[in-house]
Parts: sequence; structure tokens; C-alpha cells
Amino acid sequence: MNFAEKIVFLRRQNRCSQEKMAEDLNVSRQTISKWELGASQPTMDLIVTLSKYFGVSTDYLLKDDSQLEDSDAMARVVLRFLDSVQNMEGLSKELVGIVSDGMIDDEEMSRLKDISKTLESIQRTFDELQAIINSGQKNP
Repeated sequence: MNFAEKIVFLRRQNRCSQEKMAEDLNVSRQTISKWELGASQPTMDLIVTLSKYFGVSTDYLLKDDSQLEDSDAMARVVLRFLDSVQNMEGLSKELVGIVSDGMIDDEEMSRLKDISKTLESIQRTFDELQAIINSGQKNP
């Protein structure tokens, strides 16, 4: 959705008429109509006011959906990556402890497999993050 479509959607979702919205924002009904038709855009001050009025972010109002999806995907992957690497120091120490005596028993082998799966998961998350970053560089 573009800005105009979002304004129409949000206004209707909030069961608000153009007249009521215009009154609340201290603009004319024609101004609201022009925004909804894509004939004009509000000032930055009014963008901020609109975001508060509808309870959405200014990013939501200004960015098209594909930009938001990329941004949201990036945030989710970054959080997942940070969560997964949070215990890397502990994993490293555990690995050193397992291999330090030169012998690996069944319990240690099982733990090595678990650590390996964790590291593979971190690698997949890192690859996903890198793909999102690269796709953003290709589409400025």
C-alpha cells in the first residue's frame, strides 16, 4: 500500500469520516480527500500527528509495504541472531573442556553433536541476515 491507500485504510478501520478526521487534525476535508487521492502529501509535522492519531509509526505511513517487510525481516533475523550467539562464549569454553583431555566419551560426543547443531543454526541465521543485507544493497 502507498501513503494514500494507508490513510484511507486507517480512517475506515477507525470508522472515521473525512469530516471528523479533518476536524480532529485541524485541516479541511478537502485536504484529507487530496491525501487519500494521492494528489498531495501532508507536511512532516502532520505525518507525525497522523502517526499518533492512528497509533502507527511514521515508517508505516511513509514507506511502501516492501520496504517495511525488508525492515521487519531484518529486525527479526537480527534479534534471532543475537539470541543465538549470546551463549557463544559458553559454547567455546565447553568445546575446549570436551577436547582438552584428548578423549571424547559418549556423553561428550552427544554434547558435541548438540553444539554442532547450534552452530549450524547460527550459521543459517547469519546467512539469512547476509542475504537480507545484500538484497537491500541491490535495491537502494
